[in-house]
Amino acid sequence: MGMLKEFKEFAMKGNVVDLAVGVVIGAAFGAIVGAVVDNIVMPVVGMITGGINFDALSVKVGNAELKYGLAISAAVKFLAIALFLFMVIKAVNASKKKEAAAAPPPPPEDITLLREIRDALKK
Repeated sequence: MGMLKEFKEFAMKGNVVDLAVGVVIGAAFGAIVGAVVDNIVMPVVGMITGGINFDALSVKVGNAELKYGLAISAAVKFLAIALFLFMVIKAVNASKKKEAAAAPPPPPEDITLLREIRDALKK
């Protein structure tokens, strides 16, 4: 029974739950970006490059078919995701209020006392 309790405590820690939510949202975001890249970006790139369908690009080596067009599409998806995440993080960082610099801690009591003595001797 003790191991089950320990596992429950581990699984319900804030960081684990936050990570799980991030993974689920990341998977959904990946699906959205994949659809945008496959259905909007790659057809436009194909038109620009003369009607090339990148997903169909392949080369046959013996009995194997190397589909390098799918690798090109995956690289474009990666760049789209990286660019979007960069823009989101940049916007979040810009929107954060600059935290006021913390006041320096007061000097130790002995330093304060020595300064008072110094100032009294100057008079």
